[in-house]
Amino acid sequence: MVVIDATMLLLLLRPDTPAVLDGEGRPIENAAARVEFLIHELENQGSRIIIPTPALSEVLVRAGAAASQQIVDAIAKRPVFRIEPFDTRAAIEVAAMTRSALGAKAKKGVSDSTWAKIKYDRQIVAVARVNQATTMYSDDRDVRTMAMQADMNVIGLGDLELPPDASQHELPLIPPAR
Repeated sequence: MVVIDATMLLLLLRPDTPAVLDGEGRPIENAAARVEFLIHELENQGSRIIIPTPALSEVLVRAGAAASQQIVDAIAKRPVFRIEPFDTRAAIEVAAMTRSALGAKAKKGVSDSTWAKIKYDRQIVAVARVNQATTMYSDDRDVRTMAMQADMNVIGLGDLELPPDASQHELPLIPPAR
């Protein structure tokens, strides 16, 4: 079982999303194609992709009511996806994560993000954990750190393979000499 975060989901649903930057601030080329190829490959392997409801809500924020319903319907039509709620088990998991951070005298862990963002990110990771996900696809620094602390494999957008056709380059043709 794998999990995708809001950025990956947004690139899948809206391929025209502005470029995601790598760790050095450079745009990741063919980002939407990478995500679509990942989904295609996971689907072919019979894998299930969890979309935590907190990540889904991030995607739906700017979509509007009608578009939000269309997005949820489109996700529901693809059997590879499974929307998983932030439920009681996930709430218990977040409480344990937060207790652990408080015990270490670091409520926010190593993050310098806002407390609201950290709580949200913990919800995403908690949903992944209680659904026994082994891999988290994310470029969010805080989600990545929390997922690694939860012993998940973490894969970023730049680590995703390009579809075979996207990696082929056109050869410049040189006109014959006269």
